[in-house]
Amino acid sequence: MIKRYFSSVLMLSFFITQITFAQTANTLPDWALGGFSRPPGKNPIISPDSTAMFTDPMSMSEIKWEINDTFNPGAAVKDGKVVVIYRAEDNSGVKIGTRTSRLGYAESKDGLHFKRKSEPVLFPADDDQKTFEWPGGCEDPRIAMTEDGTYVMLYTQWNRKVPRLAAATSKDLVHWTKHGPLFQDAYNGRFFNIATKSASILTQVKGNKQVIARLNGQYFMYWGERHVYAATSTNLTDWQPLVDDKGELLILASPRKGYFDSDMTECGPPALLTDKGIVLLYNGRNDAAKGDKRFGEGSYSAGQMLFDKAEPTRLIARLDVPFFRPREAFEKRGQYLSGTVFIEGMVWFKHKWHLYYGCADSRVGVAIYDPKHPADPDPVEDVAR
Repeated sequence: MIKRYFSSVLMLSFFITQITFAQTANTLPDWALGGFSRPPGKNPIISPDSTAMFTDPMSMSEIKWEINDTFNPGAAVKDGKVVVIYRAEDNSGVKIGTRTSRLGYAESKDGLHFKRKSEPVLFPADDDQKTFEWPGGCEDPRIAMTEDGTYVMLYTQWNRKVPRLAAATSKDLVHWTKHGPLFQDAYNGRFFNIATKSASILTQVKGNKQVIARLNGQYFMYWGERHVYAATSTNLTDWQPLVDDKGELLILASPRKGYFDSDMTECGPPALLTDKGIVLLYNGRNDAAKGDKRFGEGSYSAGQMLFDKAEPTRLIARLDVPFFRPREAFEKRGQYLSGTVFIEGMVWFKHKWHLYYGCADSRVGVAIYDPKHPADPDPVEDVAR
């Protein structure tokens, strides 16, 4: 049975661990992934394309569907190649959230140089999902693969009223079947009309492939934008959020005052089952008034949490400083000026972890972690508290 609370002894141990880690903030604990390094001269790997044209089903007109921004990518491996499914915005609005988003396809033999398709592979179409996807579109995909080779994409449907998590499946990463909102039927639709975003399915490396894992016969995911929640499923398309004894969404982790994630703890790429526990990579947004003053107001940096693999709702440890943060010009210049490295895609490719991320909500970048030759963790000036 999933337990919600720590014992007092465990909480004391966790507190001591937090203090110790804060004093040696540039050294990652043995459970964390890293360090990641940006390959010199390769980023950004995907930028807006003003020449790509597409017949929009909503307007029935030819549009430049990725002219404004390309960012927030999911990623997967197929046939020895990395495939990145990235969010692209047209120029139909004046700011993020007011334009239409579609999902583009790019593939690479080396994980660094990508060839793109000229049209999106998932978009607001004249289908049974248009109530949820018109006119805002399809946003922020996370992708994972089953052992039989079925790809599962969890993405945000945006009708400019309520953002909803939804599922789509594919065998080739090009042709997708939409299954609709994840929580539509759970608890008689109780969580159907609330804002839901950012779903990270639990995966593991098995036979040198990263595949979706099961816990106690069920699939498991972490999700959420401000807090971290969880959900289970038997089919990967219909999900049941976990709730507390009052019937409210069970909160597993929240923003922390004084830290880089003081405003948001938004789930990132598919979570990873390891021998140390479950590692969840996430996006932390900083609040200047109550956050870590070494980081800019509103900046997004990447953190990691460790959950108990026997009790996946139980948080064991958490990084006090980000392992990856905005440093390069292309990560600080774009439609999100506060600086953003927004991680969404991570794949095990050629015995290395390739992390794909959004840069200032305008470009796509990559960072690589080689377990045999890890880079130094992303440095943070003045690490002493």
